Amino acid sequence: MDDVRDLKALQLDALREVANIGAGHAATALSQMTGQAIMISVPKLTVAPLDDVPNQIADREEPVAAVLMRMLGDLTGFTLLVFPKPTALKLAGLMLKRTGVSEFGELEESALKEAANILSAAYLNALSEFLGMILLPSPPSLAIDLSGAVLSSTYLEIAQGAEYVFCVESEFHLTEFGERLRGFFLLLPDVGSLAAILRAIRVA
Repeated sequence: MDDVRDLKALQLDALREVANIGAGHAATALSQMTGQAIMISVPKLTVAPLDDVPNQIADREEPVAAVLMRMLGDLTGFTLLVFPKPTALKLAGLMLKRTGVSEFGELEESALKEAANILSAAYLNALSEFLGMILLPSPPSLAIDLSGAVLSSTYLEIAQGAEYVFCVESEFHLTEFGERLRGFFLLLPDVGSLAAILRAIRVA
């Protein structure tokens, strides 16, 4: 779809502003749940062909945790949240109000899914308001594996019909710990939904 390549900086900025609104809502919700001051910023938003995504996110041999949800409602497709494994463990620990979480058990996986649920819902709600459409995430599923395996095979193959990915780089500022963590929110709309998003951006 050539329209994607023609997106102007102004239109990408509009999308990044939508993502920033979502990030603000997610930060508030996560701060309330964890009892920690968390801020989330969006330093970068890109729209890339599906094949280019693995190279943008992480080295193919880096272990990551990826949470997949189906996007339902007026638009269809998938969302995928990808965190380097140490970041995912830190997030799970924050949700459980525990320090030093070093491996994923059932409880930690559940906590990470809940954090991902909050993040995805916040980003989709912001996009929903911007587009004037109803967007809902399905229950999440989690994979923990090397980046190449997660992004190239298991998950992106599910996104049949998606050619382009909106990649929202998200930076988590943990004020109390003086730490910054990085993750990626990927929106993989199917072809019809991508066209609807592009129409809305051009009108905005």
